[in-house]
Amino acid sequence: MSIEGKAKEAAGYLKEEAYEHGKSPEAKRKAQEGRDLRNEGRIEDGKAPKTSEPGTED
Repeated sequence: MSIEGKAKEAAGYLKEEAYEHGKSPEAKRKAQEGRDLRNEGRIEDGKAPKTSEPGTED
């Protein structure tokens, strides 16, 4: 597990959580950026990307 991958996953998680309940197109875009960053970090660490709906556990 790389430190960079863990940092990306954590930063993406925080960004997604901060914007996932917003109704504006800007909030939705930022939440998607967070999911993308989180998944990029997971892939770097050899984990499968999260594909479930936000707010659910998988």
